[in-house]
Amino acid sequence: MGTPRSAPPAADDHDMIEVRGARENNLADVSVDIPKRRLTVFTGVSGSGKSSLVFGTIAAESQRLINETYTTFLQSFMGSPARPDVDALRNLSAAIVVDQERMGSNSRSTVGTATDALTMLRIVYSRLGEPHVGTASAFSFNSPEGMCPECEGLGRVATIDHGELYDIGRSLNEGAITAPGFQVDSWYWQTIAHSGFVDPDVRLADYTEQQWADFLHKPLTKIKVGTSNLSYEGLLVKLQRLYLGKDRESMQPHIRAFVDRAVVFAECPECGGSRLSAAARSAKIAGRGIADCATMQIDELAAFVGGIDDPSVAPLLTTLRATLDSLVEIGLGYLSLDRESGTLSGGEAQRVKMVRHLGSSLTDVTYVFDEPTVGLHPHDIARMNDLLLRLRDKGNTVLVVEHKPEVIAIADHVVDLGPGAGSAGGRIGYTGDVAGLRASGTPTGRHLDHRVALREPVRRSTGALRIERAREHNLKDVDVDIPLGVLTAVTGVAGSGKSSLVHGSLGTRDDVVVVDQSPIRGSRRSNPATYSGLLDAVRAAFAKANGVKPGLFSANSDGACPKCKGIGVVYTDLAMMAGVASVCEECRGARFKPEVLAHTLHGKNISEVLAMSVAQAREFFAGSRAARAVLERLDDVGLGYLRLGQPLTTLSGGERQRLKLAIHMAEKTRTYVLDEPTTGLHLADVDQLLGLLDRLVDDGATVVVIEHHQAVMAHADWLIDLGPGAGHDGGRVVFTGTPAELVASGTTLTARHLREYVGRG
Repeated sequence: MGTPRSAPPAADDHDMIEVRGARENNLADVSVDIPKRRLTVFTGVSGSGKSSLVFGTIAAESQRLINETYTTFLQSFMGSPARPDVDALRNLSAAIVVDQERMGSNSRSTVGTATDALTMLRIVYSRLGEPHVGTASAFSFNSPEGMCPECEGLGRVATIDHGELYDIGRSLNEGAITAPGFQVDSWYWQTIAHSGFVDPDVRLADYTEQQWADFLHKPLTKIKVGTSNLSYEGLLVKLQRLYLGKDRESMQPHIRAFVDRAVVFAECPECGGSRLSAAARSAKIAGRGIADCATMQIDELAAFVGGIDDPSVAPLLTTLRATLDSLVEIGLGYLSLDRESGTLSGGEAQRVKMVRHLGSSLTDVTYVFDEPTVGLHPHDIARMNDLLLRLRDKGNTVLVVEHKPEVIAIADHVVDLGPGAGSAGGRIGYTGDVAGLRASGTPTGRHLDHRVALREPVRRSTGALRIERAREHNLKDVDVDIPLGVLTAVTGVAGSGKSSLVHGSLGTRDDVVVVDQSPIRGSRRSNPATYSGLLDAVRAAFAKANGVKPGLFSANSDGACPKCKGIGVVYTDLAMMAGVASVCEECRGARFKPEVLAHTLHGKNISEVLAMSVAQAREFFAGSRAARAVLERLDDVGLGYLRLGQPLTTLSGGERQRLKLAIHMAEKTRTYVLDEPTTGLHLADVDQLLGLLDRLVDDGATVVVIEHHQAVMAHADWLIDLGPGAGHDGGRVVFTGTPAELVASGTTLTARHLREYVGRG
């Protein structure tokens, strides 16, 4: 835990962000002053209103006001958030939100391009590389002069498994084309079958060489079918245009599954995966090409760049070294510049964005962070704290939503919301310094120094799942036993190989359920009630009580308000102006027809029930066994504050994970894998999570958690620690045993921090 760096003195009394009467979501008319050019940490239990205040009110209004300075033409492309529900916001500065959203899946975006480190390296090579091959663009895989002509700068080439496209034993009329979208009588099928180039009654196996060429490879050609003028292209040409040239993550699930089956990617034989032209690969500095630099671990690259000394590029080298050093400091030294941005975890993506802002010349802006410690080992949190303080010391306002005591400890100012979640929260419980928080008596203050004791005695395993010669990513032929019937924590610094070991080995087994934080597929119509299956029991109860059919009580079906189609808001496209979402005037946001809302259950209509929290609904449906079973599981995983009708798109990663866990708890699963289940959990809620994990194990399940939180480590029956470092320096099992054994004799980074946590350091 770092020592707080002294904050700069305030200029005057006006250096406060003034919030007056904030009512977003569950905020109860909140008024609060937040000091500018300070590090303020917002605390409180999950669902207390932290994000509603910081992101939904302060950041949203700042960004809305900035958007309004642009022309209406530009605003039509940018969109504009609605004004938050607040009486007044004063003294706002431009807000930059550094969140955990993935950085997109464009295969041309890498860590190097996202941080500008590769851009700077390209300039260095254009000046110092021998032989000289041109300007910086000659070293860019995203420019025509720098990209490999074979793979067009992607580093890999695709080969197609024709067996996934068609069945040569059938004719077109018999459904020979098996690729999606080409079923018999579909539009694409008719264009091929009636083109005249092939006979739809002849088996593909009997095609002539010319027919095969026309069927698969014929370029775009105008043809006449009957009286219609159509465009014909060979099957491979069309599939390349329709599917194979698109970004994978933007595809519909069934198309993505087809592409994954049909397309096999291999390293480009021309450039060896470097993405670059032969000329770009030929230029060297100290015997290394720019492609070599891109594949090096960033900590190794920082050392290499540190050895380059040339006055002509000295200022550029200083900036490049600072960027690389910041990536190492923040715990990302195990990455490489050629790592695709879309493969980064949410926590990694947030830290990459953070480094990008550290190099910015902007000052006096407001940086907003959402749990920046996600995915960080305790060893790395001190380095994260240092970067937060550096942002503050540049003259910026830093607002952080966080649960970790190590981050709260460095705050200049704390705003604690609560006391509970949902309707029981939304109020300011405390504002002031950390010492005052500790003495405040709020749930955060009471738990700030709370420690979970080492489990004694530990449960004994009933067997083992054997992992042999695991070598995914940086794993070095790892052999390890996962004990059955106990709670096992897999630990280690970020990049040590934890996820590679657990997901790569256990996650592929049919008898293992992986509960992670990935987005839940669904639209803004999806909510906890629909996702959990609770809505079926709710609709049945309403139907039985009113003698009508259950379908009436679905906002996606018969009962939906005809104006908003059951969404509750109406989205209006204003052409060149930004589109707006407004509450539906007909149903006033209730989502249902008036005749549906006239039906009640225990005095409440369906809209009022969907507005209830899980905890409220649990009492309301106390007499319904089916509804109660689902609600109890949701409450057990710490989601008692969620509203039944809350759109799933508004849930955090931790909330999504706990919702999935609640669903899987209804199954007869014997082995659960959880990836950082403490994400988003307040210190007071961690005990509840540990109790839930205990119940799963005591009921006969095996639970494996990838975790950095020392409370989970201390409470586990067994620990598997990977390391000793990250990337090349990790990938090995450095300890297996009980937490008590690790504390007593362990020498790893995890051992050191767990020892300090339990007070034996």
